[in-house]
Amino acid sequence: MQRQRISTGSAMEQEAGYSRAVVDGDWCFVSGTTGYNYETMEMPSTISGQAHNCFSNIANVLREAGFALSDVVRVHYYVTSRAGADEVFPIFGKYLGDIRPAATLIICELLRPEMKIEIEVTALKRTKAE
Repeated sequence: MQRQRISTGSAMEQEAGYSRAVVDGDWCFVSGTTGYNYETMEMPSTISGQAHNCFSNIANVLREAGFALSDVVRVHYYVTSRAGADEVFPIFGKYLGDIRPAATLIICELLRPEMKIEIEVTALKRTKAE
C-alpha cells in the first residue's frame, strides 16, 4: 500500500516540509495540531477553546483519512502551563475517555505565544473481527 499524505493546504506545511497526517497501511499519524479554527484562522484565547478546536481538527483529518477518534491508540499533549493542563483534563476525557489511548503530557513552550496547547495522535484501523 502506498503512503498517503493528508494536507490542509496550509503554507506552513509546504514551508516546514510536513503533512497534516500520513496514512501508512492501517496506521494514521496526525501531526501536532494547535487550536486554530482553520476556516477563519482564528485562535481562541483560552486553552479550553483551543483544546476543543484541536480535537475538532484532529477528528476532521482522521475522517478524511478514513479513520475515527475511536481508532486513536496514542496521544501526545503539549501544554504551556501546569494550570492549563488541569483545565483541559476534562476535555481530554470528553473526547477520548471511552477510548483510553496511551498518553503523554508535556509542559513546554509552543511556536507562537498565543498557542496554549498542541495535540498529536496516532491511530490504528482495526479489522472487523476485533
